[in-house]
Amino acid sequence: MKRRPALSLALVLCLSALPAAARGPRILAFGDSLTAGLGLPESEALPARLEARLRRDGIAATVVNAGVSGDTTAGGLARLDWALAEKPDLVLLELGANDALRGTDPATVRANLDAIIARIQAAGARVLLIGMKAPSNWGEAYERRFDSLYPELARRHNVPLYPFLLEGVAMDPQLNQPDGLHPNERGVAVIVDRLAPLVEQLVEAKS
Repeated sequence: MKRRPALSLALVLCLSALPAAARGPRILAFGDSLTAGLGLPESEALPARLEARLRRDGIAATVVNAGVSGDTTAGGLARLDWALAEKPDLVLLELGANDALRGTDPATVRANLDAIIARIQAAGARVLLIGMKAPSNWGEAYERRFDSLYPELARRHNVPLYPFLLEGVAMDPQLNQPDGLHPNERGVAVIVDRLAPLVEQLVEAKS
C-alpha cells in the first residue's frame, strides 16, 4: 500500500514522456468565423464536430479551434506564431473569405497565405489548404485572380488542397444561418462529411 504513490508518479511520468503520435494527432483549425463557429454553440462548431467524427472513425485526434471571427489573411499571419505554440501535427488553413468580401487585392491575399504556409512548414507541421471563392460583385477578373490563388499555392508548396470549404453548403438556406453566410448545424455536418475523409487520409499517411 505504501508504494502506490511512487507507482502513480512513475505512471504519470511515463505517460507525459509519450511522443505526440502515441497521444494521437493534434490538428489546428486555423481560420475565421467559418472555423470559429460564429452563431453556433462551441460543440457544434466545425473543429468540435470534426474531432467527434475523427474519434468515431477510430482516430484519437484533438482538433484545436483557432478560428477568429472577422479574421483576414493579414490577421492570421500576425497571430500565427501564437497559434503554432499548440505544436500541431496538421494545420487546416482556412482564411481568405473576409479578404474577398472586402475586395482585398488577390496578390496581397496570396502573399499572406504564402507566408503562413511557409511558416507552418518551417515549424514542422503539415498543411491542408482550404480554399475560398470570391463573391461575384467584384467582377469576373477579380474572381479569376482570387479563386486561382489557392491551387497555385497548393502546387507551390506541395500541400493538399480542399478547393472550397462551403462546397454543397453555400447559397442553400436550409444549411445556413439567417445571414446567408455562416453554416448552421446542418451545414457544418455537410462540411464535416466532405472534409473528414481527406483529413483522415492525411493523418493515417503520417502514422
